[in-house]
Amino acid sequence: MDSVDDVLNDPAIRAYLHRLIGDEGLDLLKRFPDEGEYSDEDLAAKTDINLNTVRHSLYTLYEKRIAEYHRIKNNETGWLTYLWQLRIDKIYDAIREDLEVVLDKLKNRAQFEEENDFFICKDCGIIYPFVQALDNEFKCHECENPIMHFDNEALLIALQQRIRSIEESLGHAQSS
Repeated sequence: MDSVDDVLNDPAIRAYLHRLIGDEGLDLLKRFPDEGEYSDEDLAAKTDINLNTVRHSLYTLYEKRIAEYHRIKNNETGWLTYLWQLRIDKIYDAIREDLEVVLDKLKNRAQFEEENDFFICKDCGIIYPFVQALDNEFKCHECENPIMHFDNEALLIALQQRIRSIEESLGHAQSS
């Protein structure tokens, strides 16, 4: 299993985590004790990171299953304490799941781009699918100027390249 330091040394994983939890969240990961479970208050005290930041980071990591907790109840007060631990070994699963979501969105967008003709207002830069252009009588709804056919081939090629790249990264390249 990779250590937190090993994972954070990978620029791509570090960038992914930074997008999720920011600089202070990365600081929390770096300073998170290696062994055991800790309450958010203990982590804030041990790491000198604001308690709200610790909680936000932990909940974000929990949503991606990179952190987990269990609750204990104080029988005298009835208060619940959440004890957290990192599951840095789950980082690759989280990244894979996010890439699968991105891949699905890119495929849907590419399909939309393939199945539609587009028109653009040269003055406003607004792009209309054919049906909307027809409804607007091939005039821009902003400035009333005529709209012209828009060639989306470059965008479609870029989408297809990105799709292939992600499929290769995920290890399931498919013929389109």
